[in-house]
Amino acid sequence: MTRIVHLADAHTQPFWRRPVTLLFLMAMAMPVAFSTWSALLNNFTIEVAGFDGSDIGWLHTVREIPGFLAVGVIAIIIFMREQVLGLVSLVLLGVATAITAWFPTMGGILTITMLSSIGFHYYETVNQSLQLQWIDKARAPQTLGWLIAAGSGATLVVYLLIVLTWESLGLTYNMVYLASGGFTALVALFCLAAYPQFEAPNPQIKKMILRRRYWLYYALQFMSGARRQIFVVFAGFMMVEKFGFEVHEVTALYLINLVANMIFAPLMGRAVFVFGERNTLAFEYIGLAIVFLAYGGLYYFGWGVLLAATLYVIDHMLFALALALKTYFQKIADPGDIAPTAAVAFTINHIAAVFLPALLGYLWLVSPAAVFFLAAGMAVISLTLALMIPRHPEPGNETVFSRFVPAPAE
Repeated sequence: MTRIVHLADAHTQPFWRRPVTLLFLMAMAMPVAFSTWSALLNNFTIEVAGFDGSDIGWLHTVREIPGFLAVGVIAIIIFMREQVLGLVSLVLLGVATAITAWFPTMGGILTITMLSSIGFHYYETVNQSLQLQWIDKARAPQTLGWLIAAGSGATLVVYLLIVLTWESLGLTYNMVYLASGGFTALVALFCLAAYPQFEAPNPQIKKMILRRRYWLYYALQFMSGARRQIFVVFAGFMMVEKFGFEVHEVTALYLINLVANMIFAPLMGRAVFVFGERNTLAFEYIGLAIVFLAYGGLYYFGWGVLLAATLYVIDHMLFALALALKTYFQKIADPGDIAPTAAVAFTINHIAAVFLPALLGYLWLVSPAAVFFLAAGMAVISLTLALMIPRHPEPGNETVFSRFVPAPAE
């Protein structure tokens, strides 16, 4: 029989069975499958399936459809606890990743990508909700930073193995996908069996809600999703298509990103705590605008591979500051709104993701630089929105305009 443990009583559990420990375990399990899939994807699709820029754009459009449909989580949690849904989704992600290399055709890759994406996006939706419910507001920025670092540390081991053994041991895509996906699935199954069900003090609203006073959060989520797609889809693709990176070289680049995340993510969490969400997000968006402009310059001015790799690492590090968007919402939200708003926000985040990769895939065939210049413009729009966040956000003080215009109740 499933054991229910109230969050207030969780401290009575052994340390390894407490909610935050479970969050750390999930944070380490998920990226082993997802990041390995990402690291091998560009080489796998180009070398095995013969993808071009348009094909990779369509693949990522398919991958983002479940994110757009993440609002369906609201219906599922009527019948299934969030914690269970998150772990079941993690199992699906792991299994789908494990069998990716079994279907090396356009149709097969799109199908497996859809399944793994359902697991990933539903897991991420629930995981964000559980983090904001289970972590105290005062400790949230630092704890979220440590969760990012934990995920990076777990993946670091995997990437080191790929870099050191891909050529020397003659590894195949099938071997690596099976190992990484299988690990994630096994960890999720262990968590399902070993942990009690934790009950948060504030019951979550189990219906779709859109509140006017969250409008700035929704807008920032939309721009974040649009901007992120250009990095996820085309920055890595550029490294393979333009500079001829091989699997172990792409993985080495990911390895550098992981080490940087392990070192700087906790510091970024501390920065959010000290400087506030507005300042840290503004810093992120200014940095991203500069990086994307430089990406475009790689094509116009023929700058070299070393600069491209450096920009890629800086780009990845800046995205870690997005944890400030989570803590901003945590500060302005009604406690019962966290789960449904996490689902709605995930859908909003993926509105552009559904059509943007496919459309920009065609633009890529004409002008790769134009794709990155467009991303720089998106970063500037995000900066404008971030400057509307007050220094001390809270319910009733969601934007800098709240002092002049009372926030709507809904």
